Amino acid sequence: MAKINRSIEAFKEARKVISGGVNSPVRSFKAVGGNPVFIQSGKGSKIRDLDNNVYTDFCMSWGALILGHCDRFVIRKVKKAISKGTSFGCPTETETELAKIICDAIRSIDRIRFVNSGTEAVMSAIRLARGFTSKNGILKFDGCYHGHSDSLLVNAGSGVSGIANSSSKGIPGEFVKNTISIPFNNTEILEKTIEEHHSNLACVITEVVPANMGLVLPKREFLETLRKLTEKYGIVLIFDEVVTGFRLQYGGAQDYFKIAPDLTCLGKIIGGGFPVGAFGGREEIMQNLAPTGDVYQAGTLSGNPVAMSAGIATLAKLKSGQIYNKLNALGAKIEKRLSPKLNLKRLCSMFTVFFTDKTVKNYDTAKTSDTSEFARWFNYMLDNGIYLSPSQFETNFISAAHTPADMEKFINSAERFISQ
Repeated sequence: MAKINRSIEAFKEARKVISGGVNSPVRSFKAVGGNPVFIQSGKGSKIRDLDNNVYTDFCMSWGALILGHCDRFVIRKVKKAISKGTSFGCPTETETELAKIICDAIRSIDRIRFVNSGTEAVMSAIRLARGFTSKNGILKFDGCYHGHSDSLLVNAGSGVSGIANSSSKGIPGEFVKNTISIPFNNTEILEKTIEEHHSNLACVITEVVPANMGLVLPKREFLETLRKLTEKYGIVLIFDEVVTGFRLQYGGAQDYFKIAPDLTCLGKIIGGGFPVGAFGGREEIMQNLAPTGDVYQAGTLSGNPVAMSAGIATLAKLKSGQIYNKLNALGAKIEKRLSPKLNLKRLCSMFTVFFTDKTVKNYDTAKTSDTSEFARWFNYMLDNGIYLSPSQFETNFISAAHTPADMEKFINSAERFISQ
């Protein structure tokens, strides 16, 4: 077992001044036990902790770093942007440049607005949908996590899975009274719910590929029915692509599945490792945002020039599609070697190992996983130099910086775990 003495001391110090010692709960390692490792640097597919232990990273800042840590091209563009100023609170051409790139790449987006996080993007998109439709209801799906805004912490996934009822104290009942949450991938319940509640539904929001209850593969029939019913009743369909935007392919999960929403929420990859979010969609909806409309949204650091520059650089490297071929090949290698031995779900460069004998198709089946066995798996892999996302209900990510040797290391470590 690697020594993590400095990480242990760092965590003690952090808890004196940071609530819980971390700035996002899942980082605390509460779900897997032990002390979180504190990272001092990253390069390519590797991260280094305070004790100089090196890990092959399959968390990759929760999917944001599709090119790996410290990609030279991205860093060069970022340094150039910083040399001109870090923030202005005024419009810059950099915002327009990234907006054009995204609108060209994702055909359902006519207009876009940048924010600072995925949570903020989703919160703003829902307010916009309510303003556009003059209705209040939200339909979401169990286990889909859309950030920590009040109206959406109902049967949510991600780190909130560890809280009773997958919700949170501090949220008044009236904040969630208009939120309905139903099972993902269940077309029959979907049809029944929309037929019954359509008159009050402003929007339906979903992760196209749920990545916050572990990786769950969507049924095409389910997605197609979702689009058909929302169009029928004039309900705004919001795709939360904070994780999947530019992850599966250049046009996002909606291009992968050939289903276009009315609004799309983005984050992670479009910031190239910097804090960012965005929401965009049909012009007739987006024109309702202030200053042209009456739905208010604002942010001091929205469209930050450094984050915009990192996003432009990242998307420039992804546009040709060659990187996706590499990512898919690396992911396929893991799946081919390990899926006969582990309950492994993979789509392109995303994967999760579940510790259940059930076929995982929604939140209920994901929750049958043995979380104590997952904790044993996580810590075994960590001791063998593999850093995974520290929760059963999260997804792991492959980056362009990973190599076939990295995959072999992962596979060999996993096979040793299985043979114990």
